[in-house]
Amino acid sequence: MTSTPTRAAELPPSAPERSAVSVPGTAVRRAAAALSFRNIGAVYVWLVIVVLFSVWAPDTFPTAVTVKQVLNGNAVAGLVALSVVPPLAARVFDLSIAYTMSLTSVLTARFLVSAGLGPGTAIALAMTAALLIGVVNGIVVVVLRVDSFIATLATGALIQSLITMVTDDSSITGVQLLAKPFANIAQLDAGGVTLPVLYLLLAALAIWFLLEHTATGRRLYATGFNADAARLQGVRTDRLRFLTLVASALLSGFAGIVFASSVGSGSPTAGTPYLLSAYAAAFVGATQLRAGRFNAWGTVLAVLLLGTGITGLGLATSAQWAASLFTGSVLIVALVLTGGRIALPAVLRRRTGTRSEGTTSKEIRG
Repeated sequence: MTSTPTRAAELPPSAPERSAVSVPGTAVRRAAAALSFRNIGAVYVWLVIVVLFSVWAPDTFPTAVTVKQVLNGNAVAGLVALSVVPPLAARVFDLSIAYTMSLTSVLTARFLVSAGLGPGTAIALAMTAALLIGVVNGIVVVVLRVDSFIATLATGALIQSLITMVTDDSSITGVQLLAKPFANIAQLDAGGVTLPVLYLLLAALAIWFLLEHTATGRRLYATGFNADAARLQGVRTDRLRFLTLVASALLSGFAGIVFASSVGSGSPTAGTPYLLSAYAAAFVGATQLRAGRFNAWGTVLAVLLLGTGITGLGLATSAQWAASLFTGSVLIVALVLTGGRIALPAVLRRRTGTRSEGTTSKEIRG
């Protein structure tokens, strides 16, 4: 004779008991997801790079001086990289950022040295020029419906012609660029960390808040993922794309002013080296923290990763091609990862749907 189970044994655990069991498990799963390679793989790659160069150049790389060098030396690059995040979030390319940066650099220097204007007036005029560039880009891309890649490349060529007209391809120098208060814009420091690092953090914070915590940010992402669907939902996609191009020009223009303050001259090629690294950082950042989405903190993380690698190569080897090779390789890997993040779920959904339809058909025929 078998015994009858008691009623108490059949009852499920009470709600408090289930909560006590599920909450720690949920916290562990969330922590594991947050620390997974898929979410913050760049951090682990960054650590590997640090270890590699600490072994390769043990006397020069693992020092506090190197840390400050990475932060200070990549703050301007970070500002330029952040300038492309809002347009990319709306699936708009702005290839004129390098030329905008160069233009504000030389205009500020010319206004200070040749025109004898004060720093405030010179900066205001240079930023007005950046604003006009953003408006022109917006008109060409949004109003005239020219592809953003081609349009901003064309406006960049026009800006370069203006730079050549102003500078005759020569850097503008003068004691006014080395004197306070203009020099303090980039050279004032606290504990060896200069002000551009603070500018970078503030810009990242502003873009992060815009994209992640405002309705405008959600509309930007919606525009980037599917502009037609967003438009049908009442999102003013054209206005958003226009404003992202204006914001991109303003931030890259500000980076040009910071650059002129840091080096003490206005260079006609100030922004050229930053174009590739900016897009490399933005695309690497799109694989971090917010998978498949261009985001501010992922971009900052990527800038520091690239900066650490380039600084380490500079300390470990004198080969001039090493930095470009490293940046280009990282960009290719980032594009592959970003494309996979976006395309793979759609492929899986299609395959799953196909299998489900096949199973249903078999059941109907059976």
